[in-house]
Amino acid sequence: QKQLVESGGGLVQPGGSLRLSCEVSVVTYPFYVIAWFRQAPGKEREGVSCLNIYDGASYYEDSVNGRFTISRDSAKHMVHLQMNSLKPEDTDVYYCAVGILSSHCSRAGLYSRPEGYVYWGQGAQVTVSS
Repeated sequence: QKQLVESGGGLVQPGGSLRLSCEVSVVTYPFYVIAWFRQAPGKEREGVSCLNIYDGASYYEDSVNGRFTISRDSAKHMVHLQMNSLKPEDTDVYYCAVGILSSHCSRAGLYSRPEGYVYWGQGAQVTVSS
């Protein structure tokens, strides 16, 4: 199964910034939702942010609202998650995902079940530590 290609993870000190990128060129049919999830060992995958390409709405989970920004460069088939003011509790493996149902992302929230997304990235480790 084809995967989205992620890049940009790493180690950063508290208060620092990282930008995650996700190449979506492998998706050859129209899609309407781009989402970022994160997952810690032994925990469920958690929705962090999403972008609805159809209407431009975006959503951020409360703990990242105001610090993270999701964006899309359609010409380069890239999706980004800019993460600022990082905290140790942001340490996780981050996954990008693509969905085909626009109802799965709105300003109110994102559909959190993994089966709602048709493509996933391989995961990028983000570690926030001094």
